[in-house]
Amino acid sequence: MPQFITAAEAVRLIKDGDTLIYNNFLGMYNCEQLSAALNERFRAEGHPKDLSIYCTAGLGGWAPNTVCEQIITMGAVKTLYLSHYASMPVTAQMVLDNKIEAYNLPFGVMSHAVRAAAAGHDFVISDAGLNLFVDPKYKGYQLNERSRQELVEEIWINGKRHLKYAVPEPDVALIKASSADSRGNISMENEPVIGDPLSIAQATKRRGGIVIVQVEKVLDTPRRPIEISIPAVLVDYICLTPEQTQIQGIPGSDPKFAGDVPMSDEALVEYAKGHASTNPKDFAKQLIARRAARELKEGDVVNIGVGAPEFVAVEAARNGMLPKVALTVEAGSMKGLPMGGLAFGAAMGTQAVVTTAEQFDLYDGGGLDICFIGALEIDAEGNVNGHYNPKKLSGIGGFINITQFTPRVVFCTTFTAGGLEIARDENGLHILKEGKFLKFVPQVTALSFSAQNAHENKQNITYVTERCVFCLGETGLVLTEVAKGIDVKKDILDLLPFPVEVAEDLKEMEF
Repeated sequence: MPQFITAAEAVRLIKDGDTLIYNNFLGMYNCEQLSAALNERFRAEGHPKDLSIYCTAGLGGWAPNTVCEQIITMGAVKTLYLSHYASMPVTAQMVLDNKIEAYNLPFGVMSHAVRAAAAGHDFVISDAGLNLFVDPKYKGYQLNERSRQELVEEIWINGKRHLKYAVPEPDVALIKASSADSRGNISMENEPVIGDPLSIAQATKRRGGIVIVQVEKVLDTPRRPIEISIPAVLVDYICLTPEQTQIQGIPGSDPKFAGDVPMSDEALVEYAKGHASTNPKDFAKQLIARRAARELKEGDVVNIGVGAPEFVAVEAARNGMLPKVALTVEAGSMKGLPMGGLAFGAAMGTQAVVTTAEQFDLYDGGGLDICFIGALEIDAEGNVNGHYNPKKLSGIGGFINITQFTPRVVFCTTFTAGGLEIARDENGLHILKEGKFLKFVPQVTALSFSAQNAHENKQNITYVTERCVFCLGETGLVLTEVAKGIDVKKDILDLLPFPVEVAEDLKEMEF
């Protein structure tokens, strides 16, 4: 049976040089209390040090130096294996400044790699990442000069090229859950999504490591077996932390996130409309989402990404499509209304929650009909950089798994960034102030999405901005729609650093 100890006692079990594996999706199921205790120990003792961290997503926070990031920024960590860095801005800058060894791999691949490690495998084979920055021919997953581990190889099977990814080798698992029952079994009934807790515990125990779980409460009676996320036999230590929150940065707990309060389609629509942003800075994103949501078809299974795509869910409610489609997030929610901001990854009124690995099984297998996702850069060929530039490290997250295998991909981005101001009236859209940075470039800095792959996979690709829409043609971008009030030459073509084809039947963009 697992032993109950305090968070301070638990972190004393971590040794110098250990690899810590976190079950974490940004602000979801983030073990803040264990992290805080680890921070305190390092401040007091300078140990444990030379740690490595493996997290299939990122450690959340979104603000500089939040509790789960501090163990990194204080210097206790030497190596990072993450799919997402944007939620840890200080860490991201450390990586760009070559101050820490760091790797960036696809979220779905990392999740499947954990499951493979749990099953005793030394690698996982995937097509996710072929011809993209993680491909061995680019080695873009090695984020700086310090980072020289070979984590991805090419492998040929029956004459077809695939990628072979290394699996994690964890010494300590740090997991946040909702409760432990009287036998020490772990359940996650209050979490909006659950990640891969069982695979993480299994992978750690396989290597003789220790599994530490923090919970909000201990139940007097055993849970039903079907409700158990991690059986007691796979848990070494349990820390009771009643002060833990449901979502990092958001006080308290909302039963609607955990599905304790069922929500009808009508209630979800009204909730979405009532929570539409009124921030003028979001106006461009709202227009983008309004146009993007017109791509939805009844019966679609959909992925909603972070950033501008978050607004698509609200627009789907506004135009009546929300009850007719299944919105999903890579964290594991199915149906309902995906949340944005600190709560990204959660969904209001979700009808089912699966593990992250299971969700990516769906995505990798082509189970999505359409996805909405952001972009940092788009080039003349239609390639997209969604994760990296020398001044901004976002991390790839689920971007590759989502965009590489989905038949219809809608990129959502402003035409320019850094101060863009727009207005709209009966005469159409007006650019009051152009952004300082053009999102369209001659060649992307890093390859997150390949137009060549898209052509080979026969995908339908659309690029939606606040002022115009492009599609992926045979040789590159094709301008297909322009908003009323926009001067095609002055506001679009003259700003592009490359020529684009203009559709013969150029349409007025509808919002």
